[in-house]
Amino acid sequence: MSQRVTSRSFLASHLRTRAAVLAAGMGVTAVVGAGIAAAADTTAAHNTSTTAKAVQTQADVQAKAAKAKAAEAQKTAEVKKATEVKKATEVKKAAKPAQPAKKKAAWVDPVKKYTVSATYAQAGGMWQSAHSGQDFAVPNGTKVVATHGGTVVKAGGNGAGDGPAYGNAVVINHGNGTYSQYAHLSQVNVQPGQVVKTGQKIALSGNTGNSSGPHLHFEIRTGAHYGSAIDPVKFLRGKGVNF
Repeated sequence: MSQRVTSRSFLASHLRTRAAVLAAGMGVTAVVGAGIAAAADTTAAHNTSTTAKAVQTQADVQAKAAKAKAAEAQKTAEVKKATEVKKATEVKKAAKPAQPAKKKAAWVDPVKKYTVSATYAQAGGMWQSAHSGQDFAVPNGTKVVATHGGTVVKAGGNGAGDGPAYGNAVVINHGNGTYSQYAHLSQVNVQPGQVVKTGQKIALSGNTGNSSGPHLHFEIRTGAHYGSAIDPVKFLRGKGVNF
């Protein structure tokens, strides 16, 4: 009877040991399984984060490329527009006929803003016989200019040698047997031998000599001295100067 009890006790103890071992084994397996599961979750989370970053990076690259492309397209459009505007302007200029350069007048009036008074060949008591030139009534001190380019041959008082009736005077040689004379001047601004240009100031008008009021006495001559005068109005009109 004692041997049977001992055997039963041994069997019971053996079963308890196996049960403990089995339970321990199952615990280890559960722990290992939980660790593997946790590791899997961590790896998955890491992979998800990496993927998200890669997608964002790719999106940023694509957005930057798209922006650069749009800027390039805009620049190209602006260059094209500028080229078209330039071509249109050139075409417009080419279509417009070139305006000829304004030809400088060869002969001009000796004074501006005048009133025509005594005329050529007019009779009167102010001169020896017929009037030898054209008178322009202007205020005292009006600028007098050379009607054409040439060389001053006479200038000064006493009619520049033609007599006191002319007062202060200037005579210019224009070449080809043509001379111009300016008399009754208040001031002479040139001297003999001086070359002057068309329209250049040579004197100021006045009331010197045999004069009844401020004016310019103007002559066209075929020589430098008194007695060679021709009709100045007719001559200047032939040169394109109208009175």
